[in-house]
Amino acid sequence: MDFCSRVWVACRRIPKGKVSTYREIGKALDSRAYRAIGQALRRNPYAPEVPCHRVASSDGTIGGFQGCCSGKPIRQKTQLLRQEGVEIKKNRIVNFPQQLFRF
Repeated sequence: MDFCSRVWVACRRIPKGKVSTYREIGKALDSRAYRAIGQALRRNPYAPEVPCHRVASSDGTIGGFQGCCSGKPIRQKTQLLRQEGVEIKKNRIVNFPQQLFRF
């Protein structure tokens, strides 16, 4: 299985209402290639079955979405997360440690 496929398989494990991080996915894959994980998620052809919108930055901020860090894609990511019950204020996930899914 190639690297992107491994990232997508891991991402599918993140439950609705939770978020994970590029770092947590990297730990699950025994990889520190966090930027490559982000690029794999950017190229995700299986959304929403592979819920890449559930991946955030390790500091609790929203992170990127669809290759963007601001604008309409981030508003869309925020909306998707809110629909799943994740509370967000000022582009940060509220109660991030409790919302974090660890593999």
